[in-house]
Amino acid sequence: MINQIAMSQNQSKVTYSGTGRRKTSIARVRLMPGSGKLVINGISGESYLQFSPNYLRISYGPLKVLGLSKEYDIHVKTEGGGLTGQADAIRLGVARALCTINPENRIALKSEGFLTRDARIKERKKYGLRKARKAPQYSKR
Repeated sequence: MINQIAMSQNQSKVTYSGTGRRKTSIARVRLMPGSGKLVINGISGESYLQFSPNYLRISYGPLKVLGLSKEYDIHVKTEGGGLTGQADAIRLGVARALCTINPENRIALKSEGFLTRDARIKERKKYGLRKARKAPQYSKR
């Protein structure tokens, strides 16, 4: 009886984690068996992502491809950047966590492009220029 209780407690605390990055955003994602809730920094995902269906679709993308959208709860701790970068970071973190659950998921996620880190970041400003590439206006005299 005691072994069964300990086993059921361990099964309920099974978590799979993945880290996602995009621009200056970092998302630490934990997947737990559940009903499909999304919690970001202690706030529900719908209110954190400002009820934007686009951001929610991006975040749930890897789960929908595999048909697991109602089987795992997503708990995210994210920082840096804006909502677009954070949503893309969450997507990458969820995809990486799904690969730890079952290595066969990697094939479907890779073909959809969910395991590719988007490396585009802001270019640094160069001296003598107004921005990274914008030069001051040329005047002949």
